[in-house]
Amino acid sequence: MQKNQIVDLEITDLSYEAMGVAHLDGMTVFVNNALPGEVVSAKLLKVKKNFAFAKIEKIKKESPDRINVKIRQWVQTGLASLAHIKYDKQLEFKRNQVVNLLHKADLDNVKVGQTMPSPEETGYRNKAQVPVREVNGKLDIGFFRKHSHDLVPLTSFFTTDPEIDRVLIKVRDILRKNHVPAYDEIHNKGEARYLEVRRSKATGEIMVILVCLHKDFPQLKEVTKEISEIKGVTSVVLNHNPKKTNVILGKKDYLLWGEPQITDKIGNVSFKISPQSFFQINSLQTPRLYDLAIQKADLKPDDVVIDAYSGIGTIGLSVAKHVKAVRGMEVIKPAVEDANANAKLNGITNAEYVVGKAEEVMPRWAKEGLRTDVIFVDPPRKGLTLEFIDAAVETNPKKIVYISCNPATMVRDLQLFKEQGYDFDEIDPVDMFPQTPHVESVTVLECTEK
Repeated sequence: MQKNQIVDLEITDLSYEAMGVAHLDGMTVFVNNALPGEVVSAKLLKVKKNFAFAKIEKIKKESPDRINVKIRQWVQTGLASLAHIKYDKQLEFKRNQVVNLLHKADLDNVKVGQTMPSPEETGYRNKAQVPVREVNGKLDIGFFRKHSHDLVPLTSFFTTDPEIDRVLIKVRDILRKNHVPAYDEIHNKGEARYLEVRRSKATGEIMVILVCLHKDFPQLKEVTKEISEIKGVTSVVLNHNPKKTNVILGKKDYLLWGEPQITDKIGNVSFKISPQSFFQINSLQTPRLYDLAIQKADLKPDDVVIDAYSGIGTIGLSVAKHVKAVRGMEVIKPAVEDANANAKLNGITNAEYVVGKAEEVMPRWAKEGLRTDVIFVDPPRKGLTLEFIDAAVETNPKKIVYISCNPATMVRDLQLFKEQGYDFDEIDPVDMFPQTPHVESVTVLECTEK
């Protein structure tokens, strides 16, 4: 097999990145946008020793699960790489990710529930972060093509709230009108690097964040004025990112106009959200995720709960009404300030948050005599550190509720807990990110060593 060769392939499976998988001459071929059961004529783009990547030239036999996507760039960019698959099959694909990982770990006895569907299949995202680049001599916004930094211009982002799409286009037009230069990442010059727009589903408040190379530029005053006049916008912020880096946000935010925060809700609990706050992307599915975790944890009124990796307190404050006390920790000081302010905002008096590493704070609290019944943890995609797992076990809770956004690191971590006397028999997948391969999961570990 060689590059640019056209080959006929039968697709037998989907990879965890949702690429079609085929086999030819003892090699695995990954085919973008292909589905199991399809026969395709494909062009080889890259050929390695044991595998190759290809793109479809022609579909000879189409899967009944295929949907014709209105804007193919949604799939090409990875913005919505499952958009060509019927929604019930997306849910099945996500459940299978968890099942396959458990099988590889010899944990076939663990029950995997059906994936909980999202109330909204499209337009569910309450936040968009889109790159700004120059395309054909004009400032544009869109999404990078998969595995590249080539911008594909877009005016509809499919998975984001349509109101966010409307604001993104208006801000793009304001930047164009005022001749604000787009960022040039090769030479680290220009001005507008990214646009971020956050919208509260509960209140309709909209925050616009301009991620810029400099904290001031000649057109900023006029740009701010015009953005502030967009319907629904309540906050305009400049995020200063002067470094030559792939990291989207810089460390410093400057309020240009309006309110410093927007307010959103998870169930009946209100949250003030700052420009850099972590807040679950799917506002309508998040309360269902947390309700599932609370139900599976079987909380008791006299339980003391630790909210680890607490962020602005979304999990802990949702749990507070069910238990005696919630104690949380987070390394980011502004997030801790927001968590305590959010407790006050909701009249919650049994939750308290401190700045610190969970690995250090949990054992210290245990030594001080704090009895912990349940630990809730919702780690980033890289999962938990060994230090965290040791510290959690040392704290000696009856249960650990693990909310995961990456099933691979979750299964790895669950095995480590199992070795230390915490067992589990069920995992419940939840679809927080329709049209993408990502899957959230909830697992409750119980202490087996009394």
